[in-house]
Amino acid sequence: MEFLRSVVPFQPAPMIATETVILRAPTMADYGAWSDLRGRSRDFLMPWEPVWPIDDLTRAAFRRRLRRYQRELNEATGFPFLVFRTQDLALVGGLTLSHVVRGVTQSCSLGYWMGEPFAGKGLMTAAAKSVIPFVFDTLRLHRLEAACLPHNAASIRLLEKAGFTREGYARRYLCIDGRWQDHLLFAIVADDPRP
Repeated sequence: MEFLRSVVPFQPAPMIATETVILRAPTMADYGAWSDLRGRSRDFLMPWEPVWPIDDLTRAAFRRRLRRYQRELNEATGFPFLVFRTQDLALVGGLTLSHVVRGVTQSCSLGYWMGEPFAGKGLMTAAAKSVIPFVFDTLRLHRLEAACLPHNAASIRLLEKAGFTREGYARRYLCIDGRWQDHLLFAIVADDPRP
């Protein structure tokens, strides 16, 4: 692993900016905006996420989350981002690149959430598109994977617009909303056309 880190250049906590969104690693200063947006969007998010711990929106839980993110950054196994709207720097959601695997796989997984007031405006599609060069050109990975529930039409559209190809169906793949649920599997590889 140390050898691969020495030959694969990357920024430990990158910032990615486009005309519509800015992605950067979360900090403790983001706690208020993050907890407010997640709290206001709870009913909207719960069908698409794992069950939230009872203390999920507390400052202490956010601090634990940041410590986990820092470990992942230090180990180059994950890259967390908050997503902000460029025009006013409003926090709109979050995106993670997780399960970074080197060796013969050279892949990672994409996950994301969008605050309810900002859903359906193309901001998360822009965010997903913006991390593709980071994954392939900076991290020099070969494959970026994503999964979504078969009835999540918005997420399917997002992944297709971002250039992902539907590859399969995984039975009882992730525990979402308290139940093991089937997922559609998507991926984009380094030599695919980029959107």
